[in-house]
Amino acid sequence: MVTKYRRYWQIGDILIKYEFGSILQRLFPGTYRFRRCKECEVESVTSVYERMRRAIEELGPTFVKFGQIMSTRQDLLPPELITELKKLQDHVAPLPYSEIRKVIEKECPDLDTCFLSIEEKPIASASIAQVHRATLKDGTPVALKIQRPGIKDVIETDILILESFAERVERYYPQYQVYNPRGLVADFAVQIRKELDFIRDGRNAERLRINMQNLEKIRVPKIYWEYSTRHFLVMEFIDGVRIDHVEEIKAFGVDPGVIADRGFYAYMQQIFEDGFFHGDPHPGNLLVSQDGTLNFLDFGIVGVIYPERRFSFIHLLTSMIYKDPELMIKALEHLGITINDGDRDELKEDIYRAMLDAEGEAIGQYSFTSMSEGLTETLRHYRIVMPQNLMLMLKVIVMVLDVGVTLDPSFNFAEKVEPYVRKLGRRENVLDQVLYRASHSLLETIDGMFEVPRNVNRMLRAFSTGTVKIDIVDSDILKLQQSLDTTSDKLLIGLIVAGVVVGSSLVLNVSDIKIPPFVFYLAALAYVVAIIIGLYTIWHVMATARRRTK
Repeated sequence: MVTKYRRYWQIGDILIKYEFGSILQRLFPGTYRFRRCKECEVESVTSVYERMRRAIEELGPTFVKFGQIMSTRQDLLPPELITELKKLQDHVAPLPYSEIRKVIEKECPDLDTCFLSIEEKPIASASIAQVHRATLKDGTPVALKIQRPGIKDVIETDILILESFAERVERYYPQYQVYNPRGLVADFAVQIRKELDFIRDGRNAERLRINMQNLEKIRVPKIYWEYSTRHFLVMEFIDGVRIDHVEEIKAFGVDPGVIADRGFYAYMQQIFEDGFFHGDPHPGNLLVSQDGTLNFLDFGIVGVIYPERRFSFIHLLTSMIYKDPELMIKALEHLGITINDGDRDELKEDIYRAMLDAEGEAIGQYSFTSMSEGLTETLRHYRIVMPQNLMLMLKVIVMVLDVGVTLDPSFNFAEKVEPYVRKLGRRENVLDQVLYRASHSLLETIDGMFEVPRNVNRMLRAFSTGTVKIDIVDSDILKLQQSLDTTSDKLLIGLIVAGVVVGSSLVLNVSDIKIPPFVFYLAALAYVVAIIIGLYTIWHVMATARRRTK
């Protein structure tokens, strides 16, 4: 087991090896003087970003995963670094089968009664797990995803180190605080811990399989839950070729253009209709079977878009297609992004310029990749940080388009997506969203009304215990005193009215106890008077507010 401090030294040596010793010295003063890399022979590289990528690869699985996730943050990092981070490959040398066998036996004690055979040579190997082909007792071919032993301890140690790095970056490089380094590391820690849970991986697969069950020739492997655990996942074996192996697809007698359309519309449905999408569509995770079925693999990374945000994402996509910068800004604001009023007009112009640049050299030629790059470059210039799920969505669409162009060089994003956007923007969909938001607001209002008595009780308890803190910023104490007196009077009236209403209601609703008629009439009169006083108080408050605004 690698200790935290030993791991610190390993990371320090790698950073010094790739000529990042000055940064290490700034973050951890004194380190550079005591560390000297033993193997610092590095072949010439062309840029600092390439050195960064190679250092990340050598730092191990946690940093590779972090780099892969950061490759989606085009709003934070320069394009040259994004290009290098996209080259990060999560492929490592496989462990000997003798070590993997121990994990399998631990997770599946009845191994010999469950499986007829397990192939010792893995069919895939990554930093967190490796995959072996096997056969169930009934002859069903399956794939076993087995978590590497000890990987959790390595990742937890690296997360602690990343948190320390992020804290020091904010301290010694305050200009980067706007990008919230500690928040980025915290989000990454949540994500990679989820990937260590193979039960979650299987549930993601099941949800995608259900969502796309009505799509023709789209398949997600079945999960065999009776054999699966958090570190051992048994799934249906998928036989096929990578989606970017165009010649092999043609050899099946399948039109690659049809596969491009099939995958494109599957992802459009996942993102904009289901709000739950496959987040890692690189060619190794998309296989094409001999009958032209498109198969999805690896569900550790998924994107989730809540219903109220999905409508804003549709607006964002619509603004890109129809070159509407005002609609784009409104969509970003609905997503919770704050735009300074002073920057609004200039930002709108820069976004529109990016939209025009995305048309390319020929009129009508549209590049979503250029559009997303131009948009993120503009937002980075204004230091506008985008939501993680939005950046993941843009990355997924760009990767899908790259695969689409590989399959069909004439693949045109604008032609494919425009009718789809029109369908999403139909009046019925808009009305559904309006009704959804209206019902949501109504429920919040009703809930707030029921919270009023509890909040009043809390306020009175705070007053009685003397725990209310008032910060006086107005120099006119007399006005403050008058305002408090008026507020106290209104509060007293409100409590009296509330008490009368509650008491009268109890009296009026009594049916099994005989009460004198005059008490009943008195309660009814008090009820009416209380309502009148309440309505008058509301009118008086509103009239006072109008006078203040004049």
